[in-house]
Amino acid sequence: MIGKREKEQPESSDKTVIEDDLKPRENGSVNGHTVNDDLAEKYDELNDKYLRLYSDFDNYRKRTLREKIEQNKYASAELIIKLLPVLDDFERAIKAFETTSDAGQALKDGTILIFNKLFSILNQQGLEQMRTLGENFDTDFHEAITNIPAPTPEQKGKIVDELEKGYLLHGKVIRYAKVVVGS
Repeated sequence: MIGKREKEQPESSDKTVIEDDLKPRENGSVNGHTVNDDLAEKYDELNDKYLRLYSDFDNYRKRTLREKIEQNKYASAELIIKLLPVLDDFERAIKAFETTSDAGQALKDGTILIFNKLFSILNQQGLEQMRTLGENFDTDFHEAITNIPAPTPEQKGKIVDELEKGYLLHGKVIRYAKVVVGS
């Protein structure tokens, strides 16, 4: 039978060996390393972890700030997109007034005034109308509804007619211009 004393003796001798290894030697080293070397390594390791954590947090802060700015910039996009058909209707009404007599001049002027106010408010929010007629066809901004033979050779590959205006919000397309391209 093995007693408790026999089990404890090897453990205590192991502790003695470990404690002897950790005691500083005459030259100030423990297990062949100086205490200053160990502290310097630990300092470098912790400083590296700190710098990485700090840079990760700084990147997170910058990213969230950019996302907030972007979100605020395009917060009104949904409402503006829903108002675009109203702008189209105003433009159609103004064109229809061109064929009427002078009796409807006051109504035409009022409609133009309302259209200009609405468009200027939307313009202040970052809405821009695309320029299309005579421009080169670009799939990033235009949607080709049809191709027709170009009336002149210079108009080949250019936009000949605009069926529906395109709009940008802060430089980003929110509605593609529907156009007719000369071929």
